Amino acid sequence: MAGAARLVLLTLASGQFLMALDSSVMNVSIATVAKDVGTTVTGIQGAITAYTLVMAVLMIPGGKVGAIIGRRRAFMIGCVVYGCGSLTTAVAPNLPVLLLGWSFLEGVGAALILPAIVALVAANFGERQRPAAYGLVAAAGAVAIGLGPLIGGIATTYFSWRWVFAGEVVVVLGILLLARHVADAQPDRRPRVDVVGAVLSALGLGGFVYGVLRSDEWGWFTPKPGQPSWFGVSPVVWLMLAGVLVIWLFFRWEARLTRQGREPLVDLDMLRNRQLSGGLTMFFFQYLIQMGVFFVVPLYLSVALGLSALGTGVRILPLSLALLLAAVGIPRLLPEVSPRRVVRLGLLTMITGAVVLMAALDTTSGAEVTTVPLLLVGLGMGALASQLGAVTVSAVPDEMSADVGGVQNTVTNLGSSIGTALAGSIMIGVMTASFLSNIEQSPAIPAQAKSQVSVQLAAGVPFVSDAQLQAALDKAGARSEASRAALDAYADARIDGLKAGLAILAFAGLLGLFFVQRMPTTQPGSARRSDG
Repeated sequence: MAGAARLVLLTLASGQFLMALDSSVMNVSIATVAKDVGTTVTGIQGAITAYTLVMAVLMIPGGKVGAIIGRRRAFMIGCVVYGCGSLTTAVAPNLPVLLLGWSFLEGVGAALILPAIVALVAANFGERQRPAAYGLVAAAGAVAIGLGPLIGGIATTYFSWRWVFAGEVVVVLGILLLARHVADAQPDRRPRVDVVGAVLSALGLGGFVYGVLRSDEWGWFTPKPGQPSWFGVSPVVWLMLAGVLVIWLFFRWEARLTRQGREPLVDLDMLRNRQLSGGLTMFFFQYLIQMGVFFVVPLYLSVALGLSALGTGVRILPLSLALLLAAVGIPRLLPEVSPRRVVRLGLLTMITGAVVLMAALDTTSGAEVTTVPLLLVGLGMGALASQLGAVTVSAVPDEMSADVGGVQNTVTNLGSSIGTALAGSIMIGVMTASFLSNIEQSPAIPAQAKSQVSVQLAAGVPFVSDAQLQAALDKAGARSEASRAALDAYADARIDGLKAGLAILAFAGLLGLFFVQRMPTTQPGSARRSDG
């Protein structure tokens, strides 16, 4: 590969690395970030969910914008917006500013960058070089996800989590300097942006995920005390129903545009491709489980066990190393293996890891119980990552690669949003119910205190460390015996919540197994058949 081609690949791979880094780099620092910006773990959960949701709803429109103004220009504008978001996040004094910088501006920037990368790889590399180029760009994303927890842990422990985002600004400036070597991807035609479709998809996906996100505070069906109620039912139900209805309207609208010969936001005929739809479905389940694990496990390590951000990152390293090993090793060692078989085994391995960790968690367990389960989850993630990209890209002609890239990134970010929101919601809901039950059954806690706790915490118990809870109890003037009983009750409830979060992820994985049959049984370009 010539020097100019290497510079192009470095530029695009750096963009992919940066986009993937934000999905894992801050998870080890959730408690620290929450404290610094004056919010709770639930508030940071909302920021993580909002970041991936903004990308999900804007990814396809972002790809259309790139086709109109030019892929390289969209890539560079996206980098500028992303850099502004990183800078805003680095200096954020509170949660609203963090949401503006991290969740919104970085999300908008990523929605312009990621679809452009797919098209720019196709424009800058010949047909024979393209598979290797796509593979190296995808590998950069896998490396970022794998190293993210360690990078975040080092920065938070020795400097500040803010330095991660300041460093992203420097990387963006470097990418912009290198981008002049990238040849633009000239579209065959000037596409039309389906504004109505973009608004419908954003409202539908946003409403559904927002409902899931607020379920821990409002209640899934029955409204929690002091929370809003619509016709006697929690707003969560109505938001999710409204989201599904609007998504249905979106597909009806897209079908109408297609019948009229106008350009839809999403080519519905493309989604009828069995191989493509199978790959996209498995991407959704992979990222749902992956980001749910990246949310739940760091909370156990950093909050429940009190490890530093660096200690948390080191403990997550087995997952990162296993992910990279499987993602790179499977294509090299088993180039002709059945994608269906690899994906099925990968999903089963991820489920097994979640179940093993769920069984191992206890109030007396330490950080070592996460090692084997995280190895299993990482191997499963890497197995899926080794197959799904090639399956989706090869399902359609090269000229549709940018469209596939937009839909694929939408699906992965939607899975990330739902995984984080669902795992966090179930975790907080179960923890709250368990804590209130434990308090009620404890003979060491006075009846008056039980009554006060039931009223004040009925809407939700925050996920905090023992030290934070002890400080709150001391401030409230709790007696030592009652304080000890409350700490024990909370420790048990916290484990119950973490187990519930892992259980819902394992259940999602089992649901995903029903869709594995849509995966092909042969590698793209291979004529050899197998049963999978």
